Amino acid sequence: MRHTRIIQALTGITVAAGGVVMFTPAAQAATIPVACGQNALVAAVNLANSTSAADTLRLASGCTYRMTVPHGGLANALPVITTPIEMIGPATVTRSSLLLFRIAEVSRTGKLTLTTSVKFTNGSAVGNGGAILNRGAVTLTVSSLTGNTATGNGGGLANADTPSGTAPAATFTGSTVTGNAATLSGGGIYNGQNGTLTTTGLPMFIIGNTAVVNGGGIAAVNSTATTLTGSTVTNNTAVLGGGVYRLNGTMTTTNSPISANLVNNCVGSAPAVPNCTG
Repeated sequence: MRHTRIIQALTGITVAAGGVVMFTPAAQAATIPVACGQNALVAAVNLANSTSAADTLRLASGCTYRMTVPHGGLANALPVITTPIEMIGPATVTRSSLLLFRIAEVSRTGKLTLTTSVKFTNGSAVGNGGAILNRGAVTLTVSSLTGNTATGNGGGLANADTPSGTAPAATFTGSTVTGNAATLSGGGIYNGQNGTLTTTGLPMFIIGNTAVVNGGGIAAVNSTATTLTGSTVTNNTAVLGGGVYRLNGTMTTTNSPISANLVNNCVGSAPAVPNCTG
């Protein structure tokens, strides 16, 4: 059955019993159960990437997928996401190695969705995006980015700076971004040039992240839009904008307390972060 699925995905041809050849659409969405193991997860991502269809990876419930070596070049635990892929938990994907690599990179054609308590943790990027470097689209629903680091921007997630073409978009719903760190900007989340970032409640927490320069919780630098709704940004740390740092771009905050951040909440932003004091 597995071999048949692979043949269908790659060629759109199924060889039935008796040698009868049947033609089927080459891009068919599939739900792929993923056994609890690094190799199984990598194989599932590769299989999902092999067609343009939106595939669902049903992760083994309660599993911790320990990534000991990178599989997406030298920088990424997972193969680079090039098509729409949804991962459904509860499960954890973690770097378990002395080697430095992030958990996932999403290309401009890719879309990564994490649903139902999927946690990306302990990613460590040399560059941007400790857990996720996003060039396409990322959605987290009741999931989390925890304890990731980046030597550049975006300890948890970085929407890559995009001077031209389609810019990345990230949406967080009822999720947590906590305990991440960046050497430059956006300890929790970095929304780069022309990117869009949307966070919504249920609730939504951005807590305990650190950036050396600015935006301990969130840094939005020359982005198109940053929209925070029902999101709590607290106990984050940076020299400027310990909670949220903004440089240009449109920003909206609604019922989103930005408080108890160090060294300040939003000082240094230009223009100011709406509904933020201190």
